[in-house]
Amino acid sequence: MYIKLLARAVCVRLGSTRVTTTTTTHERAGTFIVAFFPSGYSLNRIFCQPDTMQVTEAGCDLTYCKMRGIVTVLTAFIKERKMGLNDFIQKLVSTPHICQHVEVNNFLKMNENQNEEEEDDDDDQLPESLMRFSKRSSLDEDTQIKPCDFDYLKIIGKGSFGKVLLARHKESTKYYAVKVLQKKIILKKKEQKHIMAERSVLMKNIKHPFLVGLHYSFQTTDKLYFVLDYVNGGELFYHLQRERIFLEPRARFYAAEIASALGYLHSLHIVYRDLKPENILLDSSGHIVLTDFGLCKEGLTDNSTTTTFCGTPEYLAPEVLQKQAYDRTVDWWCLGSVLYEMLYGLPPFYSRNTAEMYNNILHKAPVLKPNVSNSGRELLEGLLQKDRTKRLGVKDDFLDLKYHSFFSPINWEDLMSKKITPPFIPSVSGPTDLQHFDPEFTHMPVSSSLCNDSLAVTSSVKEAAGAFPGFSYGPPAGSSFM
Repeated sequence: MYIKLLARAVCVRLGSTRVTTTTTTHERAGTFIVAFFPSGYSLNRIFCQPDTMQVTEAGCDLTYCKMRGIVTVLTAFIKERKMGLNDFIQKLVSTPHICQHVEVNNFLKMNENQNEEEEDDDDDQLPESLMRFSKRSSLDEDTQIKPCDFDYLKIIGKGSFGKVLLARHKESTKYYAVKVLQKKIILKKKEQKHIMAERSVLMKNIKHPFLVGLHYSFQTTDKLYFVLDYVNGGELFYHLQRERIFLEPRARFYAAEIASALGYLHSLHIVYRDLKPENILLDSSGHIVLTDFGLCKEGLTDNSTTTTFCGTPEYLAPEVLQKQAYDRTVDWWCLGSVLYEMLYGLPPFYSRNTAEMYNNILHKAPVLKPNVSNSGRELLEGLLQKDRTKRLGVKDDFLDLKYHSFFSPINWEDLMSKKITPPFIPSVSGPTDLQHFDPEFTHMPVSSSLCNDSLAVTSSVKEAAGAFPGFSYGPPAGSSFM
């Protein structure tokens, strides 16, 4: 229902019959209260602000006929007000600074309990910073970004909740990847907490060279928008498919950049959990860019664990597959799987038969052929250790990898400052060169609805905005656009 029935329940004596009923609705800035109060009080229609209400004593009870007439009138009244309430909600959603008010935020979250999902380990309460508008956000009337601030040129990716588009900011003419997600689908699959966690992680990525950066996030009544770095060198998966394997120096370079990115996330108590070639991009200079943070787990300190079953089958660690508690070392297992694939052409335990592949992950040792150096095979053995308490990285996390002999040719300071020339530079003529993207996506038509900022609210109040409080983000005040 659009209107939450909240106000105090009351008993009205009708001879020997007792009727309990209650209703409220909201109109504009005030709250329009319609309620039946105990016998001896008259029916009042009043405008009130929070914590203010007046009730007038009366001397008679309502009869059944009067009650039925009142209920009929109220039902018609509520139906008449539904469209007005939708308009009101839409205005609230499109004015972020108003949503900062506690009362407004509470109002938008009225239906929250109706959409609760069965809890698992990832259904912890969101960080407090996500339950209100972020203090880092400067998204106000002067800096608000809208969908129509961009020209949407091509679709460059597609996922469960929406699409990723190449877009050009009209004023600055800069190019960005804009991730557009459908709220309705997110809510139907009960994934709003993961989306908000992704937004939180993205906000922390701006300080690392190998993590995709967030420039803006904003929302309309039915969509969420992430404005991200545009990276057009192609997925690592795309290049692996073309070349089958990489020479060891090239694989080492990529593994070093990935490891530094994972180590940075771990330092922020974030576990990535979904490392795979599809989530590893190359920029136009040939450097790694890690993307897609929807499965990240925040708040995992050095000695803490989680139990949620998630990830991609080929890269699942044994402890995840067995639904046991796991920690940040799950990311080092995944890195071992990706490094193995770069050196040998397939994930270490791959089989077309999923059951057989899972059995391989749990019980078989990886086959390490001699075309890889001793230090490389030793690193793979350490990363692909089935017992997480003995896995490389369990002691000092990223430092265990950093000082491993396999990475001895890497100058880590030069790596972080991008002073090392990448072993492969994608052939890219400019930002509109889409040769490294799947034609299945780039040939899809771009929807004109992306520029519709004022779509009518056709879903619940929570679908309008309540499920995503604090989603909008802008750069610090005084900085130039992106």
